[in-house]
Amino acid sequence: MQRTARMMIGLSNGLDRVATVVAGFAIVVLVGAVMLQVVARYVFQQPPSWTEELARYAMIWAGLIGASMSFKRRFDPALFKGASSTKGLIGLMAETMKSIVVLTYLLPILFYVFFGPGMNPARGFLLRHSRTMAEALPFSTIWIAVAVPLMIVLVLLHLVSRWCGDDGGGDPAATETD
Repeated sequence: MQRTARMMIGLSNGLDRVATVVAGFAIVVLVGAVMLQVVARYVFQQPPSWTEELARYAMIWAGLIGASMSFKRRFDPALFKGASSTKGLIGLMAETMKSIVVLTYLLPILFYVFFGPGMNPARGFLLRHSRTMAEALPFSTIWIAVAVPLMIVLVLLHLVSRWCGDDGGGDPAATETD
C-alpha cells in the first residue's frame, strides 16, 4: 500500500512540475501578447487583431492550470483554518468535507465536458468547441477548451495524492509514514 501511495504522490508531483512549465509558458505568451498589443496600439497606431485573442487564450490556460497548481500546494481556500494539521476525528472530518466539496464541484463539470443535455455527446463542451474556429487565429477553439478537463483531471489526481498522504510540499519521501 505504501508503494502505491508513493507512486501516486510521485505522479502528482511530476504532473505538477509539467503544469508549472505549461502555466509559466502561458504567462509568458500572455505578457508578450499584451506588450505587443500596447506597443502596436500606442506607437504604430495599428494593433494586430490576433494579440488580444492570444492573450485571452493564454490567460485561460494560465488560470486553469494555475488552479491545479494552487490545489496541489494547498493554496485553495480552507473550510476550517488549521484543520489540515489537526489530527484525529476533526482533521479527518475536515479533509473528508474538503474532498466532498471538490468532488461535488468538479465531477459534474467533467461529465458535461463530454456529454450535453440528454446525454448527447454532440452537445458536450468539447465536441461543440471542436467545430468552432477562433476568430483571429487559425485554429479550433478545442485547443483552448481542453484546458478545462485537463485542469479537472489534474485536481482529481492531486486529490487522490492527498488521500495517499501528500502534504503538498512536493517531496514524496517527506510524506512517507513508518
